[in-house]
Amino acid sequence: MDFLPIFLDIRGKKLVVDGGTTVAARRVERALLAGAHVHVFDANLGDEFATLIGHENLTHHARSITEADIEGAVVAYGASEDEARDAILHKGATDAGVLANVADVSEYCDFITPSVVDRSPLVIAISSGGTAPVIARILRARIESLLPPAYGRMAGFLGKFRDRVSAGIKGTTQRRRFWEAMIDGPAGDHFLSGDLERAETHLLDSLACATGKGAPCEQGEVFLVGAGPGDPDLLTFRALRLMQRCDVVLYDRLVADDILELVRRDAERIYVGKRPDHHTMFQEDISALMVKLAKDGKRVLRLKGGDPFIFGRGGEEIETLAEHNIPFQVVPGISAASGCSTYAGIPLTHRDHAQSCIFVTAHGRDGVLDLDWEVLTRKNQTVAVYMGLSSLKILSEGFANHGVDPDTPAAIIDNGTRPNQRIITGTIANLYQKATEAEFTGPSIIIIGGVVTLRDKLSWFADEQEGKFNMSLAPKGSL
Repeated sequence: MDFLPIFLDIRGKKLVVDGGTTVAARRVERALLAGAHVHVFDANLGDEFATLIGHENLTHHARSITEADIEGAVVAYGASEDEARDAILHKGATDAGVLANVADVSEYCDFITPSVVDRSPLVIAISSGGTAPVIARILRARIESLLPPAYGRMAGFLGKFRDRVSAGIKGTTQRRRFWEAMIDGPAGDHFLSGDLERAETHLLDSLACATGKGAPCEQGEVFLVGAGPGDPDLLTFRALRLMQRCDVVLYDRLVADDILELVRRDAERIYVGKRPDHHTMFQEDISALMVKLAKDGKRVLRLKGGDPFIFGRGGEEIETLAEHNIPFQVVPGISAASGCSTYAGIPLTHRDHAQSCIFVTAHGRDGVLDLDWEVLTRKNQTVAVYMGLSSLKILSEGFANHGVDPDTPAAIIDNGTRPNQRIITGTIANLYQKATEAEFTGPSIIIIGGVVTLRDKLSWFADEQEGKFNMSLAPKGSL
């Protein structure tokens, strides 16, 4: 290790920055956030300083820095991109015993300024020792995507209980395990979902249990999570986080294998899949199972394809949970209509083709196709039909019988967003025949309307039958 990683307390202390560049502005911004009294030197500050000038802890000197200006500072930054000024700053800092850092001049650097992920009070610093700063920036971006901003607030929230936990739980190991259970358990989940009251209640109940002053709460929780149409890259950050928190996952055939692989490895997996005319479990049994598992103290992940509130029966499931007072969270997912049509190059709305879009399912509670044809046959709209593959013949005849032009463009997207995505386009009149010849098995979604004609122009994600696949979008292990 070439550099000692430390965090300096510069609150109320003098820090100098020479230069009016973008780099100088970033140095000033960070120092002000850390509470320093900052002196910046340059006759012409760049536009990036517009939001900084006027800060009560910032003093602007409209000139170059001198050696005398550096005395009494804790840190001196050089960012003028002027060799003569850099040399003055470095000599002045060396003579005054001040830590110096001059941008892109390694011999003038006593320390490295890292890439920072700021989730105050949680701060993560990444450095390549000055050898490959681009790698550090890429890693920072990846960590940024993994850490929701709420993690910083959670650190502050948990910090309020630190003294109480230290007083109640003796021993470093025991305290560490307690905090791990709070951060990775229901208390952390409640906080990150915005329910501070439940987070605090759970933490205090757990503390009472750990100190022998209360009974443990054995009831679990249900996470109703939308897994999107199939591509793992379309999962939300919250979905991924809860997938790693669960004790047991209930899933069906609409959840892609690549997505199921992202669930916590040691979580129990229960298949509750449904296929047309074949149900592994009835809906009432699935809801009852979730209630039982939660009452047994399990964190239950109900993983559903697409969005759970769009023809996913999510509303029915949480109604049952609410009736039994089971805590639950709902995480929306990218809907099948939105995801599949996008990967097919078919916009759901377009000024020249469709000013509205309607989602409809071809299945009712009892499997009966009972559609409002007056609504579905309106002009200048897109109709997205869920679960319509087995009813395609009836759908095609229904549109034709209710006055829709048989030549109206239509498409079927099979296994949309996945490596084996296949699409056929045609018209209301011939779509059923084409689907029969293609032997689609689903999951599929049907798109009807003028927007389908845009596919040839806007297609960007290659289909399986085209003999090629967008390599940059392939999930790991899919090829």
